[in-house]
Amino acid sequence: MKAYFATLSDALKQAGILQPCLLLDLDRLDGNIALVKERLDASLAVRLVDKSLACLPLLSHVGKALGTQRFMTFHPPISEAVLSAFADADLLYGKPMPVGAAKAALSRADAVWSRVSWLIDTQERLAEYGALADELGVELRIVFEIDVGLHRGGFAEPEALSRALKALPAHKGLRCEGVMAYEAHAPHIPALFGGPAKALAQASQRAAAFIARLGMDQRHILNIGGSKTALLHHGGAANEVSIGSAFVLPGDFDTPGLDGFRPAAFIATPILKVVEPMLPGPPAVSRLLQALGRFPRKGCYLYGGKWMAEPVFPEGLTTNGLLGLSSNQQFMGLPAAAAVRPGDYAFLRPTQSEAVLQQLGPIAVLSGGRIVDRWPVLPMM
Repeated sequence: MKAYFATLSDALKQAGILQPCLLLDLDRLDGNIALVKERLDASLAVRLVDKSLACLPLLSHVGKALGTQRFMTFHPPISEAVLSAFADADLLYGKPMPVGAAKAALSRADAVWSRVSWLIDTQERLAEYGALADELGVELRIVFEIDVGLHRGGFAEPEALSRALKALPAHKGLRCEGVMAYEAHAPHIPALFGGPAKALAQASQRAAAFIARLGMDQRHILNIGGSKTALLHHGGAANEVSIGSAFVLPGDFDTPGLDGFRPAAFIATPILKVVEPMLPGPPAVSRLLQALGRFPRKGCYLYGGKWMAEPVFPEGLTTNGLLGLSSNQQFMGLPAAAAVRPGDYAFLRPTQSEAVLQQLGPIAVLSGGRIVDRWPVLPMM
């Protein structure tokens, strides 16, 4: 680990990057892409999750490697950027958008929005989008959200979907493209209740029951899965899976379904100060807490902080609850023997990629041990 982060540090210094940045290891990213290609069921296409890879060059790099221009999208400014950047992009909304937000996007009369499928989770939203299509005189592609066990919304039973499908002919401007299922709960089901494998199988079976209610011309998008589960699907009725965070493997995605994947994204930030830390107040309090192991004898202050990320280098770098977090100069504890100097870099591994990739400006792209590019990021949600 020490040698790896020494290489990253040298690359950042040579590139003159002396402030917090998001560093992307392109070689590790390519390794993760190769694992997806190797393990993905041959019957399934990949839909890239733009909120988790919110950078057009990153989406392009992964999309070219996998031969896909399918995207799952969540935020109209990002949707618009993706539609403009990829001429053949096919977008599916991963959450139901307020009909007013859809109207604002569609009212710009830009033909690219015809490549978007809007998510419908209730009969009421179906009626709203039907009225919107009539008002604007356009045809809207829609996909129904179905509940396969997560219980986050959508049509709860196949019969409820059938009722929506029966109502569809009344909305001449709507065209059903299929269904979207999400089973993020499956990896977290304890053995007492059957465990992850059973939950995943049940979700797949439930999805098939919903899909059976669709007409043959309504099955273009049969979406299931996310990064934690996509590679565990084999067979079943779905024809595509969504993957985003797996490609860079933030900490929350250390799951059995992604064994062998390696973290490819880190927050890198200069160490501003190395100190023998003292709490405000009488020195005796700090000494007592240090003797009890509650407060470190050595520490440092980082350039920035309070990120959704966990420290990974220097070894033994830790947050401390007594001094708390700071988005300006975050204090971190260090082992007493740590050989750390101001100007060295600290590295933190994001717990998620969505939002974090966009917080620090252009992404520093590492390949072959050096920074080879800076990739601009997409707008924050």
